[in-house]
Amino acid sequence: MQLERLANDGVLRPSPPGKEQSHELHAEKVDVIGAADPESINDTANVFLKTYPIQKKFQTPEFLRTIPHLRLRLPLQTLLARMRSEADFLLAQFFRDHGFLRAQTPVMTSSDCEEAGEVFSIGAGTSAPAPGSRRAANDARLMSEKDMFFRKPKFLTVSAQLHLEAYMQEHPKVWTFAPTFRAERSDTPRHVSEFWMLEAELRAHTLQDIMALVEDMVRTLVRELDKSSFMEELVDARRSWETTKESEFAAERELLKSRWENLMEGSWPRITYAHAMKLLQDRVRSRTSEFLYKPEWEAGLQLEHERFIAATVGQGKPVFVTDYPQAIKPFYMLPSSATASQDATTSATAACFDLLLPEICEVAGGSLREHRLQHLTALKQHHSSGDAPGVQGGKLNAGSLPKSSEAGDSLDWYVDLRRYGSVPHGGFGFGFDRFLCYLSGISNIKDVIPWPRYYGRCDS
Repeated sequence: MQLERLANDGVLRPSPPGKEQSHELHAEKVDVIGAADPESINDTANVFLKTYPIQKKFQTPEFLRTIPHLRLRLPLQTLLARMRSEADFLLAQFFRDHGFLRAQTPVMTSSDCEEAGEVFSIGAGTSAPAPGSRRAANDARLMSEKDMFFRKPKFLTVSAQLHLEAYMQEHPKVWTFAPTFRAERSDTPRHVSEFWMLEAELRAHTLQDIMALVEDMVRTLVRELDKSSFMEELVDARRSWETTKESEFAAERELLKSRWENLMEGSWPRITYAHAMKLLQDRVRSRTSEFLYKPEWEAGLQLEHERFIAATVGQGKPVFVTDYPQAIKPFYMLPSSATASQDATTSATAACFDLLLPEICEVAGGSLREHRLQHLTALKQHHSSGDAPGVQGGKLNAGSLPKSSEAGDSLDWYVDLRRYGSVPHGGFGFGFDRFLCYLSGISNIKDVIPWPRYYGRCDS
């Protein structure tokens, strides 16, 4: 609207040859609607007055993260905001077209879905005391249950999965898109404390059904974004504020083009965890590759291992790694070879997957869920105590199954979903912000999130 108003007081003309922009506005009259640093304009003698922090020069991402409220005005951030908005719409359209119900799940919860212990606790009391006040000092003591707002410890959610499973009992296909929280004390380019996660649950009998849905979702999203020329705009936006040679921007364009094309076209390789581990261990034995962390079965895949797999197996394409060891995964995952009478606690692997992208690695993860009551309870007890109760002939040993959800366990309500009837199902989580990093070529997740919250920092 402002451009149209200014255009009425000037002439919009084609740019001279050699200019990056196609047209220029030759203004005959300009009205200043909102001046930047008006105090500096009126009192230039005062050297202590602030100046506009964002200057027409290269400024480091680290500095810009300290002013997130102003960083939003940069061309790159403006483009990312439009891209986030368009991606949100396209994802909602995809799931609507595929018959999914969009659910709103709680942010405050009593359970840790990932069982990692990296949760934010919700503060006790009816209100937060002022910093430095007498009450703040007194609150340092251990509070009893009656002092707590919810009577029991509660947390910010790390995943909507468990609540989506409750929806799924009545609605065959459900999904949600909401912020999630992790209290990781790490400051890496791949981690933040608050990020947006897309999650879906559906009735399914095979892991292939879940992976096919993820692949279809990602392909559809990228193809639709590609129609809007976001990839070219990303390169141009970064050129406007980064001091990089033109030849390097040409290489950047080719890298992004390759990334987008590999997401849209061709087949995505699939490999089991056992096969991936063998590849890693063979490289170590042959001394053709070196890793900081030794690849071991129950140690999981480290970032360097995932990058190796993405590069050697994927060769530029996304890679599905399936069937991780049951021992290193949450209790709710269905064993890979589950049968009606199998002892769930003795299965070597879980029916699960991670989707790895080159460089950025894990961007999605999912599994089939254990829908059988006895087996879920056995796995739950096995994970919490390390002492499996045993499942024989599809039945638990006496006394191993909780009688009702009144026992006080924060996950008893989840067990109720099986106690009162369930169906085979599965689902996945998709790291939206990390995926935007990959599409945009931005190496640090803190630079694609408008207000990044991470260890030691929560500005604005």
